[in-house]
Amino acid sequence: MIDIDFASLRLIGLNQTIISQLDQPPPGARLVRITEIHRAWLTVHDGHCELRARVLPALHSQDLAVGDWVLSTTLAHDEHWLCALLPPVTHIGRRGHHGQHHSLVSNVDTALLVMGLDHDFNPRRLERYLTIVKTAQVDPVVVLSKADVAQDVAQRMALLRQRLPAGIPVLAVNTLSADATLQLAPWLGAGQTLVLLGSSGAGKSSLTNTLTQAHQPTGGVRHGDHRGRHTTTSRSLHQCASGACIIDTPGLRSWQADADESSIAASFEDIDALAAQCQFRDCRHASEPGCAVRGVIDGDRLQNYHKLLRDARRSGQSPLERIAEVAKWKVLQRAASARNKQKMR
Repeated sequence: MIDIDFASLRLIGLNQTIISQLDQPPPGARLVRITEIHRAWLTVHDGHCELRARVLPALHSQDLAVGDWVLSTTLAHDEHWLCALLPPVTHIGRRGHHGQHHSLVSNVDTALLVMGLDHDFNPRRLERYLTIVKTAQVDPVVVLSKADVAQDVAQRMALLRQRLPAGIPVLAVNTLSADATLQLAPWLGAGQTLVLLGSSGAGKSSLTNTLTQAHQPTGGVRHGDHRGRHTTTSRSLHQCASGACIIDTPGLRSWQADADESSIAASFEDIDALAAQCQFRDCRHASEPGCAVRGVIDGDRLQNYHKLLRDARRSGQSPLERIAEVAKWKVLQRAASARNKQKMR
């Protein structure tokens, strides 16, 4: 066994579940947490200070992420090397355009989904974030930023509460005010790890600075389209005075959930519960008779649900299956065009 300073490591998110993952660690190794990942090296924290470390060849095949707990050993010239990865308790990832997996963060308890109450307000994108988080078994909290300068705050909060399933916290905050810390206090307990997810310019780095005094760089939005500028370029972990820690992330506007159709359906629990009452077991909630979903769920939310299912279906296809599907739709479109021409004669 290795010596573990639980009191210090708890301030960067250690808990008993993670400790239980330790299995025959090598002699002289110590437990550390990844706080930043760079091309040639990583930054890790041992509960007292941050250290620069490199990865031993045995770990090169592992998809490391900020928030991972790893074992570090010290070799010649006091160089720190990561030699083993503890299986993450939770892991948030996304899929690229061609279906490949991209790790985002690991060992997170709560995801703060930050969305501006200005032109950044986009319920569809928020539902995509919710899907990503809930399929990873991480608790979501919706944080609506710029409440101090936005218009129609109450109406937009009411819209989300009506549209989203009950039980998801929705908060309107001023990310630059200390009141934000009080509003988020229930999720900032000692040993908790939070991640901030949202688009560029939503206020993630400003909120990180307020909660942690991290001095993350911040920026405004563009005047032409009010979209945010990328001021945060990498994921990084920061400590709060309360004993929690927060992972700030770069803004991404288009995220595809790393989940299959059944996981996405389960993340829309309001639709999933109503679907059990539909007349037909395979009801697609489009035009089928006896549908218990259509007319009850917000129409735009239902369309977004179907879009996420289509994305998941495409991601699960092989390149040959995608080509075959495109070819099939081309044949159907040509047949429809031919029928239309016949009718016009």
